[in-house]
Amino acid sequence: MKVGLSTYSMVKKMRKGEMNVLDVLQWVADNGGQHVELVPYEFTVVDNYELATQIKEKAAALGLELSGYSLPANFIHDTEEAFLEEVERLKKHVDVVHHMGINIMRHDVTLFTLPKEQTTIHYYNEHFEEMVRGCQLIADYAKQFNITTTIENHGFNVQTSDRVQQLIHAVNRENFKTTLDIGNFLCIDEQPLIGVMKNLPYAATVHFKDFYIRPYYENPGDGEWFRTVHNNYIRGAIVGHGDLNIREIIKLVKGSGYDGYIVVEFEGMEDCQVGSKIGMDNVRRLWDECKL
Repeated sequence: MKVGLSTYSMVKKMRKGEMNVLDVLQWVADNGGQHVELVPYEFTVVDNYELATQIKEKAAALGLELSGYSLPANFIHDTEEAFLEEVERLKKHVDVVHHMGINIMRHDVTLFTLPKEQTTIHYYNEHFEEMVRGCQLIADYAKQFNITTTIENHGFNVQTSDRVQQLIHAVNRENFKTTLDIGNFLCIDEQPLIGVMKNLPYAATVHFKDFYIRPYYENPGDGEWFRTVHNNYIRGAIVGHGDLNIREIIKLVKGSGYDGYIVVEFEGMEDCQVGSKIGMDNVRRLWDECKL
């Protein structure tokens, strides 16, 4: 098991110009991380191979692994031409992922932000074949580079464990799995313990995050709260400080025999560096304390 950080955890500091992606790599190495997942917000590599090479060389010099690359995508379009344009766009990301020596690439299949009526199982079923076809085309292209492509429980539609599993089985490619995010099940109101339990066998990598949770009838007031599909309130927390049962989730992950990357994601209101360090430290500590 290797604990690292998603660059998304530092997006607020990157947005303010206080850090760049190379600074994030340095910070992760200085604070005990073993790897970094790249999420191209506030930087781009698909059209900047010079930066891609700098990231690759910086990580190697620091002894960090580049564990993954995650980007938004959408296979639901009104025309075949638009669908194929999206496929070609994603293939360019596969190319730069290969250039950087990364072996896992997560892409979405729908827009992240959807109107309420498009978060339903009916919308999922209506557009299922488009999602399957898009995933197959990207997985087949990535196979030549020994890259595993993944779908995350992410984006307010393909977020429950059953929908993720159905998509994986329909795509039916050995190099198509899931990026298992332990917290995102809450966005569509599935219990995280159940979602983790069900989808662990399909996991290529695992995201650890935490949330504070309040029911729809208890407005918590100001802060960076957002609403789930069924209008409950959740807010990002430091891993180990929120309402997820992190200890039991670690027991499930460890007990499954999973021994790959653990990617810490911090999305809370605290300082990014404080939240990220405590989160990584907590995951390591709780993993070591976990007795099966």
